[in-house]
Parts: sequence; structure tokens; C-alpha cells
Amino acid sequence: MTTNSTHTRIQSQCYIAALDVGTTYLRCFVLDDKCVVKGSAADTVELLNPQPGYFEIEPEGLWRKIVKVITESIRDAKLTPANITCLTISTQRCTFLTWNHRTKEYYHNFITWKDLRADDLVQKWNSSCSLRTMNGVSYVMYLLTRNARFLAGSVLKMMNGQVTPRLLHEMAHNKRLQQGLRDKTARLELLDSWILHKLRSGNGLVPDVEHITDISSSTATGLYDPFTLGWSPLIRYMFGIDVDILPRVVDNSYKNFGYVHPAVFGPDWGDTKIPIAASLSDQTAAMWGSQCFATGDIKVTMGTGAFLNMVTGVDCKAVISGMYPLVAWQLQHEKQQPDTIYCIEGAAHDFGTVVSWAQSCELFENPADTSDMALSVPDTNDVYFMPAFSGLGPPVNDYRAASGFIGMTPSTTKAHMVRALLESIVFRVVQLIESAKEETKQKLKIIKVDGGVSRNDFVCQFLADASGLCVERAECSESSIMGATYLAGVNHGIWHTLEDLKSFRKVEHIFEPQPKQKSIIASRMGKWSRAIERFSGWY
Repeated sequence: MTTNSTHTRIQSQCYIAALDVGTTYLRCFVLDDKCVVKGSAADTVELLNPQPGYFEIEPEGLWRKIVKVITESIRDAKLTPANITCLTISTQRCTFLTWNHRTKEYYHNFITWKDLRADDLVQKWNSSCSLRTMNGVSYVMYLLTRNARFLAGSVLKMMNGQVTPRLLHEMAHNKRLQQGLRDKTARLELLDSWILHKLRSGNGLVPDVEHITDISSSTATGLYDPFTLGWSPLIRYMFGIDVDILPRVVDNSYKNFGYVHPAVFGPDWGDTKIPIAASLSDQTAAMWGSQCFATGDIKVTMGTGAFLNMVTGVDCKAVISGMYPLVAWQLQHEKQQPDTIYCIEGAAHDFGTVVSWAQSCELFENPADTSDMALSVPDTNDVYFMPAFSGLGPPVNDYRAASGFIGMTPSTTKAHMVRALLESIVFRVVQLIESAKEETKQKLKIIKVDGGVSRNDFVCQFLADASGLCVERAECSESSIMGATYLAGVNHGIWHTLEDLKSFRKVEHIFEPQPKQKSIIASRMGKWSRAIERFSGWY
């Protein structure tokens, strides 16, 4: 009787606190069991740029903001910590630090996924005889075995966005880290494993909590092998990275995330221990938030960067265009093997950053104005822009490309330039979509979009016209928050199946392709594609 009454009480008054730590902002939302937002709080992530190409986050400053937004969101919901049923966490991937977790000595700040300090190492490695030999041997093995893992190995390259090159850079140049590795006191934290440690340990009061990361955060690091579902043995043999410094990888339905230690938040929390129900990467959270659960479902997150993810189901696809296979999520069912779902991903790292840069150059006052500005002119007046502050990713794969306008004349206006900017970031997404279709042979019908830039009507309609696919935008643009909430609710027993979640996602608008625009836009994209040659290999 006690169990049933407790279950009824929990079900009748459930509140989930969802923390999302992105590249630009961190937010915490409190939602009820109908996924209605009851309270929220947000703050900016201070991105440090100590020298060109370096992008860092000071950890303790970030930690104070995390505590602040969680506390303020609960207060904004007019609730107390005791009212919160569970906490869920969504984080940016491939941002990491190394430290001594016992003494709290940081060997360096968080090094973010946008950081380019290891670019020379990446270029050197990608042109090395060692890599060419490994690629060649892998391809021969693929021809002999038809094993997809060897096909993936035949095109394997190091990328700046992965943890591997930036960690190697620090291991080569950071003397305090070198000493910590010799003393075996150093360990690596991904953003999610660090937040989990801080929350569960009471900010270090109980330092020996389990060192864990979730599979969707580890999968994109370059250290993890999605085919074998473990840290790759190659990292020790090829790079000298000891896997003992890495967190243990757990699935997304892990039952032992534990509780938030009340000491983290001070005396107001008393002895309240909020269960941690889920931890997942921002892109996996966005897939869940967009309800991309079926094979062939595709979402594009339009934030600081643009990330395209296509669900490939239970198959880990070997892709050769520069996109990469990842574990989308992994759920453990009672007394069964984990249910592992894969995806392929491609990224255009300069998306929202292009809009922010243009605003700083005073091309417009408010990003919300850009849609009307772009529509105020019929075309770009033959002006094109190359969005390559971080180089050009797949399928171009030129990380030394430059950004810039081309084709400007005395008749070029700000409106032409703004339209060229917006068209260019859409062209990059179309390239990713075409690559995904080619790699998977899937016939696509609809693209689900989320993120701040997805609120731009011109971008969404132009994407529909350029791709020939319907573009679906939900009422709530906070897909990472919603996805983290969905997973936490399923893990905690608030909801039981994916079907239970469907009623929570409301479609705000479907942008349908206009057939008359297809050939016109294809011609413009063709000319833009030729402009890539002008900007390639600049650096």
C-alpha cells in the first residue's frame, strides 16, 4: 500500500529540472509531467580567447553559473528543491579539461570543441606516412572482409573538433599535466563527467564518486570506437594516451547516476537529494527533443554551429564523405543486451557565429531583422559569402579555407550582403543533406530543425527550397532541453514508452519547398560552390 501511494504521489506532482550547458548559453528549465515549463533561468557562457585560435571556459566560473541557474529556475517555478522529482543534464560535446580531482588542481581551462590550438598537429598527422599506411591497410582489410569498420578506418582522419588532437597538444606542452600523468593523479573530464562529479560529490566533499561519462558524449571524442563500443585501443598504441585517465562509459538509461549532493547548493536545500535521471550530449538531446527515433529521421540543429544527425538504426554505418558514424543513444532494458541506436553526423561549425560576426560588423542591429532584410531584395546581386571561420567541413573537408565575400560591386547593399550570408549557411546544410542521402541511400521527406537560427523564416524557407524537402519547426526551439526531459522522464518512470512523448511536441510551422525556386537556387548554389575554390587552402 505504501509503494502504491508513493507512486501515485510522485506521478501526480512531477517536476523535472533540465540543465543544458551549451557553447554560448547555459539554461535550466523546470517542467511538469505535461512538459509545460514552470520556471527557467539562463546565463551566458564566457568563452575566453587567450590567443588566436584558442577557445576556453574557466571551470569554476562555469560551475558558479550552473549552481546559479539551477537555483534560480526552481525559485522561478515557485517550488522548493524538495518538489523536484529528478534532474537531467545535456551538455556540449568534445569540450574537456584535465585535473587532479582530489586536490581540485586544474591543469588548464576547459578546451572547447571550437579550439584550433592543435591545428598544426592535425595537419601533420593527416599527411603522415603512419596515417596513410593505416588507411591503406584498412582498405585492403575491407576488400577482404567487407567489414564496415575497416571501410571507416580507410578514410579515418584527425579533426580539430575531436578531443584527441587537443589532448595530445596539452600532453606535449603542459608541464603540470605531464607531472600529473607521471604521478598518476591526472584524469580527463568531458563536460558531462565533470558536472556529474561536481553535483554528486558535493563539489569535492566526497571525491571518490564514480568517474563516468555517458555514451553519447564519449562517442564524438575521437577516442571512442562506435563499432566496438569502447575506448579505442589505438589511442594507447598510436598516441600514448592511457585509457585509465578516461571516465567509464555508461549507457543513457544508467541507473546509478545517483543524487545531487545537497551541500552543492547550501543550507536552503537541507538534506534534499534530487535523483539524477539522465545525462546525454546536446545533439542526442536535440534528436530526442525533435523526436527523431526512426531510421532515416533527420534533424538539423542551427546554433553556434549547424549539426545534422540522421538516425541509421541498429547499424553503425561506415561513411566516407567526411561525415562520421556515432552512437546516437544506448538504452539498457532489464536482463537484456543494451539497445544501441546509431546515427551519422556532419557539421558546419560556422552557423550562428556567422550571424554574430555580421552583427558585430553592424550589418544589422538585431539578428531578428535579418529575415526581413534578406527578403527586401530578390537575390544577392551576384554576391556570395563563404562561411569558413573554422574552415569547411564535410563534404568539402578543407580546414584551411578562408571566409569572405566575393562578387561585390558599388551597387551591393547591406541587404545583399545579409542575404548572401544567410544563403551561404543554408548551402552548407544542403551539402550535408546531400552527403547524408548519398551515404545512406535513404529517401528523405522532412528535415526537423531546432536551435536559435531556426527561428529565422528566411533560412527555413530557403532550406526547403534549396533541398526540395519539407522543413519542420516545432513551437519550442529548446530541443536539447526537451530531449533531456523526455529521456529523464522515461528513465525515472514518469513516462514509459516513446509513444507517451509524442503529444508533447507541437509543430509550429512546416516550410514546403517551392518547385519554381529549385532551379534558380540550384544555379546560385552551383556558382557558390565554384567560389569555394577561391577560398580554399588559404591558411
